[in-house]
Amino acid sequence: MEKSNAVIKDNYSPRLTNEDLAPLKEQTWTSYNFFAFWMSDVHSVGGYIMAGSLFALGLGSWQVLLSLLIGILIVQLFTNLVAKSSQVTGVPYPVICRATFGLLGANIPAILRGLIAVAWYGIQTYLASAAFLLILLKLAPSLTIYAEVKNYGFLGLSYLGWLAFMVMWVLQALVFTAGMETIRRFIDWAGPVVYVVMLMLAAWLVWKAGWRALDLNLAGVKYTGWASIPIMLNAIALVVSYFSGPMLNFGDFSRYGKSFSAVKKGNLWGLPINFLFFSLLTVVCIAATQPVFGKLITDPVEMVGHIDHSFAVILGGLTFMVATVGINVVANFVSPAFDFSNVAPRYISWRTGGMIAAVGSIFITPWNLFNNPQVIHYTLDVLGAIIGPLFGIVIADYFWLKKQRVVVDDLYILDKKSEYWFSNGYNWKAIGALVPAFILAALCVLLPSLEFLLNFTWFVGMSCGFVFYYLINSVHKQRADIVLSGRA
Repeated sequence: MEKSNAVIKDNYSPRLTNEDLAPLKEQTWTSYNFFAFWMSDVHSVGGYIMAGSLFALGLGSWQVLLSLLIGILIVQLFTNLVAKSSQVTGVPYPVICRATFGLLGANIPAILRGLIAVAWYGIQTYLASAAFLLILLKLAPSLTIYAEVKNYGFLGLSYLGWLAFMVMWVLQALVFTAGMETIRRFIDWAGPVVYVVMLMLAAWLVWKAGWRALDLNLAGVKYTGWASIPIMLNAIALVVSYFSGPMLNFGDFSRYGKSFSAVKKGNLWGLPINFLFFSLLTVVCIAATQPVFGKLITDPVEMVGHIDHSFAVILGGLTFMVATVGINVVANFVSPAFDFSNVAPRYISWRTGGMIAAVGSIFITPWNLFNNPQVIHYTLDVLGAIIGPLFGIVIADYFWLKKQRVVVDDLYILDKKSEYWFSNGYNWKAIGALVPAFILAALCVLLPSLEFLLNFTWFVGMSCGFVFYYLINSVHKQRADIVLSGRA
């Protein structure tokens, strides 16, 4: 059991406080810890599949590579913005949201982000289970019949698939319940390990294909020249949407940073620099599958599965299992743990909140949300429509309205004396900006006439959230100034 690293004062309200949500006594994470965090995030099976799915847009290798790099630079910029407030205050995302949405109103963004994490937790668990299933069938080929969904399946997943999914589910829960320090140590080595295996896989594929047979101008390329720019913009938007979850609640991790400088340095190495190498490996591996296997394969687990050598398949499968467990525990277990704990701190601990997310992930049948490029893109678009408005409002409030000033103690005092009490604990200006911003972003998904904005839901939602919140507060301030001048 880890020792408490929280500062809880006597005047803190039990309805707003527990040891997991309270400000930290010590902030110990270095740049390497954040670098390792992003390595785990990027190097999951989901990360490779997302990158590979961009080829389905009809882009060539260099176009996909450029789109990935521009997208990740945008992610780095916004991640640094959202990291600042939590690093300075030492509090997690749902608590810093109290300054924007109100002491009780913060439960709205917390629950929304928590539900999104439930979906992602299920998706990543399913992707990790695919690697486990690959190993299982390699060791016991006679079980292949039970991997057929048609004859031996339930809710779209085979019986063997269910077994693999639940095994991964339990393994991840064991890592999570060990505590945050154990999680930090886990991700410190999980991300780098994947690099070693991916380098070996890339070297083997290139060796088998031969340099001359390696064609980066893939046969599926439909767009060249100026015609490719709108498609690349869509690809860039999809990259941002993919990372929008951990980007929004990055404060859950930046709160542990020794300094904001350490956070930014870790993000620099972990995002553009790490992602450049990741993107190159992805493009080379996918391009090499055409001459080696006779077809284009964008799923790294499937790539490994086509290798004849059993040891290589088992090693590759285990590596992708570890990588995906790393990102899942970090991004989709830790965050909802804080989010759901924030709703009722007296009754829901950090560990209980995480288990709520884990149990919920089973019921959404996540294998139906990430099973082909079209569904992947649609899932990212829907999630972007929800996350974007929250991001825009939080950033507008902290940097524009509050000028980077937060009174930490007032985030835990459920009383009119608190600076963040607002109207009975709810900031209706923030909620009033959130609702129309979400509706406009959602319409991009629902209306065929707005199909050209489908992949830009995060940007639409973020921009609308920022602008609406700015306008509502500006009008409110003008009215207040008029009232004060009239009294004078």
